[in-house]
Amino acid sequence: MESVRAPKQEAPEVLQTPSSYEYRVTFGQPRRVKGRVYFSPKELGHLAIAVLLVIGIGLSYAFYLGALELENWPVIVTALSVIITASFFTHEIAHKVTAQRRGLWAEFRLTMWGAILTAISILFPYKIISPGAVMIAGPARMDEIGKISIAGPITNIVLSSVLLGPVFVPNPSLVFVIGAFFNAYVALFNLLPFGILDGYKIFSWDKKVWGLAFAASAALTVISGFFIYY
Repeated sequence: MESVRAPKQEAPEVLQTPSSYEYRVTFGQPRRVKGRVYFSPKELGHLAIAVLLVIGIGLSYAFYLGALELENWPVIVTALSVIITASFFTHEIAHKVTAQRRGLWAEFRLTMWGAILTAISILFPYKIISPGAVMIAGPARMDEIGKISIAGPITNIVLSSVLLGPVFVPNPSLVFVIGAFFNAYVALFNLLPFGILDGYKIFSWDKKVWGLAFAASAALTVISGFFIYY
């Protein structure tokens, strides 16, 4: 998920060209050099805390799945934690890189309630993984916002497809099955066309792109879910 940040001290500036109905909205930050990807010290600190929270989710998820009862549980628990952590941050970094390559300011930030809920859910079977999001600022067109938003779910769809491959061999590893389902579900949830989710911005930009991405994530969720429960 990514959010457009509007600093309190500056009012949004809206520019419209006479020959177009496309609007450019500026939220406090000017365009930067396109193609430059960077991480600030503050962002790295926020990412470090978020990584620890998501690793905690991965470890507790393995516990509730009964992975500790398996003979090779250290390998399974470690692999599952790595996949869940990598899946979450690949989604967020995809938003960041896509935005920064377009000259926008984009950095990951923890959110108070998201981090609290993520920490609390470590102790319970139902998991909420939302320690933070990529904040974006700068002048952007609707199509740019749509492409930045679709970048996150696309990474999860690709990861789910890759992890689903080994599932079709005899006696598939629990790690691949759960990893494929987790990525498909993350993509599906974020593609819901409501509120601050990626799906709302993608749906507003291009309904065909949204429909293809939503259908792919839904299909992957059902297929990977089938292997988990059956």
